[in-house]
Formats: sequence, structure tokens, C-alpha cells
Amino acid sequence: MTENMQGPTVASGPRPDAHRLREVAAFFLKLGCIAFGGPAAHIAMMDDEVVRRRGWVTREQFLDLLGAANLIPGPSSTELAIYLGRRRAGWRGLLLAGTCFICPAMVLVLALAVAYVRFGTLPGVGWLLYGVKPVVIAIVLQALWNLGHTAVKGLLTATVGVAAVALSLLGVNLLVILFASGLVLLSVATHRGTSGRLAGVAAWAGSGLLPPAASAVTAGGLAAPISLWLLTGVFLKVGAILFGSGYVLLAFLRADLVQHFGWLTDQQLIDAIAVGQVTPGPVFTTATFIGYLVGGLPGALLATVGIFLPSFVLVAATYPLIPKLRQSRWTAGFLDGVNVASLGLMAAVTWYLARAALVDPVTIGIGVLAAGVLFRWRVNSAWLVLGGAGIGVAAHLLH
Repeated sequence: MTENMQGPTVASGPRPDAHRLREVAAFFLKLGCIAFGGPAAHIAMMDDEVVRRRGWVTREQFLDLLGAANLIPGPSSTELAIYLGRRRAGWRGLLLAGTCFICPAMVLVLALAVAYVRFGTLPGVGWLLYGVKPVVIAIVLQALWNLGHTAVKGLLTATVGVAAVALSLLGVNLLVILFASGLVLLSVATHRGTSGRLAGVAAWAGSGLLPPAASAVTAGGLAAPISLWLLTGVFLKVGAILFGSGYVLLAFLRADLVQHFGWLTDQQLIDAIAVGQVTPGPVFTTATFIGYLVGGLPGALLATVGIFLPSFVLVAATYPLIPKLRQSRWTAGFLDGVNVASLGLMAAVTWYLARAALVDPVTIGIGVLAAGVLFRWRVNSAWLVLGGAGIGVAAHLLH
């Protein structure tokens, strides 16, 4: 290919032709309907289709786009789809690729949210989720293990990750943990003194400018009044600052919606994640489910727009800068710290969610079995979720 890193001729010259727009829309709509298994599976499917089968980009160009998607906040597989759409068919391709990848999952999750609100208290549905929740814990544990091989690069990164777990369990604000961890690794990567910078971070964390999430629980455990503006703001914030795997979403949502505002319970949060695991497409469509639980149809739409809008903006802004971002020692060092802290946050929130999911010998057995299958064989997580649901229903029938 003769394209340079600034994009194909179609992106900077004449408006993309209708054929390219149609093929972008068709591919990402199909992918949004069949892409089970989480971000790693989504990325593998894109690689197979756009590199091997269609030749839209070379493998090196694909890896550059993937690296950029990992460097900016937001859901990496969704942002990779947006980057590929931008590269193949210009600005309209950017919008089409992201929208077509997100919408199938959003519609399906919304339908499940409606059913959950209407039937979720019935015993049969409760027992179905009873079997799914332990599987979700196993899936998150596998993600932690796999991502850890990449994120933990030595003693320093391991120490930062352990510190992130401890600080999260103590209730320190998630943003403080992420940025402090990034600054530590940035300082090391650029061979600069860390004492003054780390002291400033520590003072910031303790100053109350960003209070610990645990301290924001309303007095007496009462939920704050529901506001669609606040709900949208929560998901805009998450979409704009969340690094790492989509599973880190759990930590942010628990801090804001469970602890801070009291709009959800831990049970509802893990139910939302469980529903997200049954559906194809981005894990972030969990926002659609939660938005519906909190604010009905308007809440579902606003939460979905809120969490995905930053991805479109960030991809559009960074696309011309990909070569510089890829080679920058500063951004690489900072990202190392943020990624390992993200794993720490995932580990901490998994502890809380496991307490809500593993409630008796049956659920513990389901979780152990699911973890064993995941770690021994490369099984699509959607099949395990369906298996957990079947075990839950069977347990109900035999009860």
C-alpha cells in the first residue's frame, strides 16, 4: 500500500464514494451483531477481516491504529472500529463505523433492560442471573490474568498495581489513583526526579480536592435524587477518562452510582454487567442497561451517548497524530502506569462483586468451574454465560 500514516487518499481528498461508505457500514453492522467475547475477540475479528480478507490496511498500519486506541481513554475495540472507519472512508466513515458497531448491542441491551425491569423480580429470572453472576466473576478474573502479562513489566509496575488495589479498597478517588500511577511511571521513563512530583500527587490525593469515593455516600445511606443531567455527566466522565479494559468500567460505576449517588445496588450493577456479557458488541453498552434502570428510555439513550461520545471526539482529534503518539516516550511511560493501575482497580472491584455473586456452595462451584474452563480452554465467554444461566434455571427447577 502507498498510503502514509495520515490516512488514505479518500480521507484527505474528494469525499468518500458511496461504495466505501456502504462497505464500512455493512461490515461494522455485521460485527456489532456477532462480536461476542469482549474487546480481544472484537480486535481479532477486525484483524481477520480488514487486514487478511479485505486489505483495507496493512498489518503494521492496523497495529498503529490499535496502539493509538489503547493510548487514549475509552473502549479500545470501539475506538479501533472508529479509526478503521475514518481510514477507509473519511469523516463519514468514522461516524458510520462507530455507530454501526454500537447500535446492535445497544438495541439488544435496551430490550433486556425493559424485560429486567418488568420481570427481574420473578423467581425464574432471579435464578437465571443467579447462575450467570459467578461466570461474570470468572470472566473478569481471566481478563485480569491475561492483561497482567502485558501490563506488569517488572517490579516497579507490579508495586504500582498492588498499591492501586490497596488505595482503591481504602476508598481513594479513582482518578487520583490512575493519574498518580501514570506520573510515577512517566517520571521513571523520562529519567526525572520523582520526589517533588510524587509529593505533589500525595498532597493532591489527601487535600480533599478529589475526595475519596467512599466518603461521598449520602448520609444515612439514602439515595440522591435522580437527575438525567447528572446521569449523563457520570457516563461522559467515564467515557472521557477511563483507561484500560472495559471491565475497569465496573470500578467507576460502582464508585459513582452505587457509593456516591446510591442509584444502584451492587446486585443491580453485577446484573447489568451480566446482561452485557450475554450480548455482542462493546462492553460499554452496559451503560444502556444502567441508564434504563435509573432513568427509563431517556436515561438509556443519554447514558449511551454520554459514554461513547468522547471516543468519537478523541479518535477524530488524535487520528492525524498517531505517528507522534506511537513514538513518544512520555505517553508510553504514562500509559504503562495507567494500565497497571487500571488492573489494580479491576482487582479491587472484583472483590466487591464476588461478595455479591458467590453466596453459597452452588454459586462458588459455578464460578470455580467457569474459571477452570476459561483458563484451560479458549472458550467464548458468551457460551459460559449461557451455561451459567442454564445451571441457574436448573437449580431453580430442582429447588
